[in-house]
Amino acid sequence: MPFETRLAFLDDAYQTDCEGTVLAVNDRGGIILDATNFYATSGGQPGDTGWLERSDGSKIAIAATVSGETKQEIVLVPAAGEPLPEIGEKLIGHIDWERRHKLMRMHTACHILSVVCPYPITSANVGEEESRVDFDLPEAGVTKEDVTTQMMALVAADQPVYASWISEAEFDANPDIVKSKNVRPPRGAGRIRLVAIGEDASVDSQPCGGTHVAKTGEVGEIHIGKIEKKGRENRRFRIRFGPLPVN
Repeated sequence: MPFETRLAFLDDAYQTDCEGTVLAVNDRGGIILDATNFYATSGGQPGDTGWLERSDGSKIAIAATVSGETKQEIVLVPAAGEPLPEIGEKLIGHIDWERRHKLMRMHTACHILSVVCPYPITSANVGEEESRVDFDLPEAGVTKEDVTTQMMALVAADQPVYASWISEAEFDANPDIVKSKNVRPPRGAGRIRLVAIGEDASVDSQPCGGTHVAKTGEVGEIHIGKIEKKGRENRRFRIRFGPLPVN
């Protein structure tokens, strides 16, 4: 029977530490807590890294975070050679905030790109320095310069970014809010998490379980580094931090 972890990052993506009690250590050494602020690899966003602080001040380095038997069961994977805690032990989890914040900025940038390019998404991957989004787009007809300009206009507008929830019945009544062509949000919990941009979701709203910044302005300067043809009906857009290089 899977364990259930309270996902603190869903309520506050800026929470850098969180106390949790060890529920289990699995047969591969993965640590399961009753609450954590560590995000598990999902939806193209990498899992968090960081460390667990023990009561004596010593640390257990965490090299990866993954889902267990369900999306609600979060498994913290210690680095090689790290000690393992005892069941019932209280720990304080500290995420690598600098890395997380980059991923939050990049994930938000991917949402902004999906607004500028309103085409079905076939794949996406969020990275610390570069992210990619693949669209079902037979003929590109767009340039990296134009897309960059439109994305930066949304960044400069400093629109609010926030999460809300709808019931599965509400989602079933409005399935077009899903932008991914191949992936649907997880079901079974009775509700679906939406991430919106703009007051009253005036810019965008789509199902997403990832972490994002609170305002588009926090994304900072970004640009499209490359648009690649990946098959007859697939175009890959690469998002990078910083200004568009002058050729």
